[in-house]
Formats: sequence, structure tokens, C-alpha cells
Amino acid sequence: MIVYHGSDHIIEHPIFNGSKRTNDYGYGFYTTESIELAKEWACSENRDGFSNKYNADLDGLNVLNLTDSQYNILNWLAILTKYRTYWQNGSIAEEAKNYLQKNFFIDPSTYDVIIGYRADDSYFSFAQDFVAGTISLSKLSEAMRLGKLGEQITLKSQKSFSQINFIEAEPVNSEIYYQKKMARDREARRAYRQTKQSADSINDLFMIDIMREEIKNGDPRLR
Repeated sequence: MIVYHGSDHIIEHPIFNGSKRTNDYGYGFYTTESIELAKEWACSENRDGFSNKYNADLDGLNVLNLTDSQYNILNWLAILTKYRTYWQNGSIAEEAKNYLQKNFFIDPSTYDVIIGYRADDSYFSFAQDFVAGTISLSKLSEAMRLGKLGEQITLKSQKSFSQINFIEAEPVNSEIYYQKKMARDREARRAYRQTKQSADSINDLFMIDIMREEIKNGDPRLR
């Protein structure tokens, strides 16, 4: 497949474990099939950047696709709580993180590639609200679709790094794409506020319900 990586510089040879451990899925090279999203990510600090284009061969690789029907949004969230920082303290947040990691965590280190949501600024705040117990699971699931950020494809292993080849890099103008990124984020937050204000159903699940009822993978209520 053709994938893109937005950066403030050209990356012809991605470095294994060269990223931050506090990214969504820990160390890895984060890409997307959308060149427009890569361009937004390239200008995330309001500076000009580059959209790096690659050919990625996934044949023979062990791929964890978190958007597959056998997984649910809590599998994604459990991984996020493991690596991302700045979660709330107190309330039920700490207990919730422990429960998610104990019952829904999938170890990324056993996979070559991970496909799943990208926890951009707005997305991460939605996830924080759910872990803190202020929104329901259904509202979190709906919120994850609001920014239309699509999926990210993350290379995790040395084997996967050996199967990606640089094609070219396109300069990206921050005056255009930083504004596009901010507009996307504002729209996601606006739609989220509307969703958050809507009434919850009596059957909606909150994090406290999931813990109290000891809900685990495979429970039909998570679909």
C-alpha cells in the first residue's frame, strides 16, 4: 500500500524505535493512507513541513487491526492508557485505567503493524472524559467519528521497517494545512459538545458500569 508520514523534515529512512514512547501505540513509525491528513500532521506546530510518501509491503507481517469486528473501542483505549500521558488523577480514572489494561489490553510488542484510530488533540480529550466517567461508551464511540481523522498505520517491528520504501517528499505550506488541521479539530469539538449535551439512554454504559459489572472482551454490550 501507499502510505504517508507528515513531518517537519524529509525522512528517507525511518529509524526503528526513533519515535516517542508516549505516542498512541508506543514506539513506532506512524503513517496514514491519506495524504491530506499527513499534510496536516506535517504542520501541526504551525511550521512548514513535508509529506513523506512510501510504499509499504505488509505481506508476511503480523498485523493488529483494531478496527476489525473482533475488537472493540476499549481494546484501543487500553493501549492508549498504557502509552499516552496526561490522564486525569483521582475520581475513577486511575482505577479505570488499571481495569482497562487488565481486561482489554493487547500487547503491541507482539505485532509488526498496528492499524487503528489516531488520538489527535480532540480525540484524546474524548477518551479522557470516558475514562474519568463523564461520558458513556456510546458517546465515546460516536465522538471517535466526529473528526473524520481516519486510521493510522503504525510500523512496530524491525521486520516491518525493512518492508517500507521511500518514494518522495512533498513540501507542505503551514499557512494552508495548519489552518485545515485547526478547523478539523474545532469541528470535532463542536460536534462533541452537542453530543455530550444530548440525553443518555438508561441502557448506556459508563466506565463505572463496566467495572462494577466486570464486563470483559466478548460481551455483546460492547458492540
